[in-house]
Amino acid sequence: MTDLYHFIGGDLDVSATGDVLQVEGLEQTSQRILRRLLTNQGDYIWHPNYGAGVGKKIGTLLDVRAITGLIRSQIFLEANVARTPAPVITVTEISNGISVRIQYYDGSTGKLATLAFDVNR
Repeated sequence: MTDLYHFIGGDLDVSATGDVLQVEGLEQTSQRILRRLLTNQGDYIWHPNYGAGVGKKIGTLLDVRAITGLIRSQIFLEANVARTPAPVITVTEISNGISVRIQYYDGSTGKLATLAFDVNR
């Protein structure tokens, strides 16, 4: 099933033919994971429990184990993230934030995917 192509923080994109761009496969799963991790709980009025709020962790006492556990629990809520083998999640402190790297297997394609991003103050 396809979604609208929407990278968090950006606008919807259009295809070469002028239609709204759609996404599927590994890119769709990566977009969904990133959106879930960076959305604060309560920001979606119809889904008040959606989101991890990783950005809200910046500026507080950094607990890498807690953030890693939060990320792990949230990505398993996405249907296309395979449970086995388990995702490898690396959270590293950087200046003014954290760097996150997630390696996971896509449940529908069986392909290894890597998602890396920084969250800054």
